Amino acid sequence: MTYKQTISYLYDLLPVFHRIGAKAFKADLSNTEKLCTYLNNPEKKFKSIHVAGTNGKGSTSHFLAAILQSAGYKTGLYTSPHLKDYSERFRINGKPISKQKIISFVKKHQSFIEEMKPSFFELSVALAFDFFADKQVDIAIIEVGLGGRLDSTNVISPELSLITNIGLDHTDILGDTLAKIASEKAGIIKHETPVVVSQRHPETDTVFIEIAQKEQADIHFAEDKYQPQNIQSNLNGLELEVLGQKYTSQLLGNYQLKNIAGVLQAIDILRNQGWQISDDAVSQGLSQVCTLTGLQGRWQILNQEPLIIADTAHNEHGLKETLAQIAIQNKNKTHFVLGFVRDKNLEKILPLFPKTAKYYFCQADSPRALPAEELQILACYYGLDGITEPSVKKALRLAKKNAKPNDLIYIGGSTFVVAEIL
Repeated sequence: MTYKQTISYLYDLLPVFHRIGAKAFKADLSNTEKLCTYLNNPEKKFKSIHVAGTNGKGSTSHFLAAILQSAGYKTGLYTSPHLKDYSERFRINGKPISKQKIISFVKKHQSFIEEMKPSFFELSVALAFDFFADKQVDIAIIEVGLGGRLDSTNVISPELSLITNIGLDHTDILGDTLAKIASEKAGIIKHETPVVVSQRHPETDTVFIEIAQKEQADIHFAEDKYQPQNIQSNLNGLELEVLGQKYTSQLLGNYQLKNIAGVLQAIDILRNQGWQISDDAVSQGLSQVCTLTGLQGRWQILNQEPLIIADTAHNEHGLKETLAQIAIQNKNKTHFVLGFVRDKNLEKILPLFPKTAKYYFCQADSPRALPAEELQILACYYGLDGITEPSVKKALRLAKKNAKPNDLIYIGGSTFVVAEIL
């Protein structure tokens, strides 16, 4: 099979979460364990860091990968979903896995895959572990796909675990309270393995503390020690100072400050474990994170006049942060190119958006996408005025046509919407 045929084969054969949603999620680790056993347990052949959280886990994973890469370590990075191509999920020192490697993996194990029929995500995790073991990485950053306790990635024994934050998302799977969701995320806490929590919250702190105590794991709340100060944000970077050290983040958006605090705490722990990570490596990793890892879609500036920003925030917690960032941009008018998937709680999300903005409701090319017409009807109920253009690219063209030089165009609501623009 060609690469395109291989990916189509997997999509057709296996349940894919980013296409059909919760029906593709398997609430146990048995398939992943069987895959790992079949592949001779590649997950035990490299060191790792495990990253979970409602929002920020992707940015945090890329920060850590960039820093460790800058420190001279051969660094693997597994994230999901991808934006443009499946190979993006698997990187070593910023370079994606080769398409031939994916073809060869599927061809070699095709009989077992067809017999077992794991989920698309389970197979992807197994491929990541096999890839990192085969290439003998020094360490790999492994991002949780969904939750933590029952996520397919939760078969590793990491150097440390990191949980970014907790918000209400995927409540049909993880629970309908912050405490329940925190309990699922805390499932990545391992016995006698340190855990970093980037943000405190009164509803979740006790959950993390209790589980950490049960596992005899040292727990570190990053914001207790790492408080960014002297913050300056511009289109070239996010400047900050922490404990007297100045940093610049290539990732924009003030919400990155919380992620950076968790990253700095994690680096402190790694240093205590014997990892050689200089201050220069930390600075370089933060200031060149996108360049080093290929990260896209986080407050990504696509144009200056008008200012066009694409961002993958897609739930209530993440969009609150993003909309707060939009509000301080000092632009004449804001245009939203907006689309969502069907399973988002729009009754919580849509009231967050400003009624004074202009909206272009669109629909990504995904089976999970909410039809643009339905989104427009819901948005109208919450006082959001706009037009419907099902094509994401055509919606952006309309926004650009209507926008003045000092306006802002925001593209988002769904990873799939951002992916089509990028």
